Amino acid sequence: MAEPTDLALVEAWRGGDVEAGRTLFERHFDGVYRFFRSKVEDVAEDLTQQTFEAVVAGRDQFRGDAAFRTYLFAVARKKLYSYLRQHTRAQRRVGDVAEISVAAVAGASPSTIAAAREEQRILLMALRRLPVSMQVALELFYWEQMSVTEIAKVLDVPVGTVKSRIQRARARLEALIGELASTDAVRRSTLGGFERWARALREQVGAAPTPLKKIPARDDDGHE
Repeated sequence: MAEPTDLALVEAWRGGDVEAGRTLFERHFDGVYRFFRSKVEDVAEDLTQQTFEAVVAGRDQFRGDAAFRTYLFAVARKKLYSYLRQHTRAQRRVGDVAEISVAAVAGASPSTIAAAREEQRILLMALRRLPVSMQVALELFYWEQMSVTEIAKVLDVPVGTVKSRIQRARARLEALIGELASTDAVRRSTLGGFERWARALREQVGAAPTPLKKIPARDDDGHE
């Protein structure tokens, strides 16, 4: 029997089927958790929870004009930007938060992401030194396999902007990898096998801990 589509699960959830809502959330939970963990690991659990709670509270806002996953990552992106904006204000920094790197705002790279190879470690460090808008675009493209049209909806920018942003992000990332690599051999390996190392890093960032996935598919008042 074929798995129900996201849209079918959304409609069933809206019709009162709480299990359909839970199935929908569990299907996408790891991706959202990974989205936060690669950027702000210390609050990844909280922001993941907040994202799904926001989707529950505003479930009627999803109109089906984009894929549910696209809508979900758009909510996650807003949660991330809000968090970073609060920190830039606390640090008395000004400017567009999308143009600031998470490394500059959140500090050193995550220590509990156990990169198995130096290429993965360098790639993660380089990603975190990109402007956050570039980091998000690259990760959605290479990790989540989103199309540029889907990414445009997540970022709320034109498709052409996404295409140029990914191109510029790759160029800047390659420069950062060159700066961070301990040897020329590591630099060549990281750049030459970029997509392979990106996939491997995706697995290292990993899935959300199982207890995190127990989000009720109803609002705080208990309404299904």
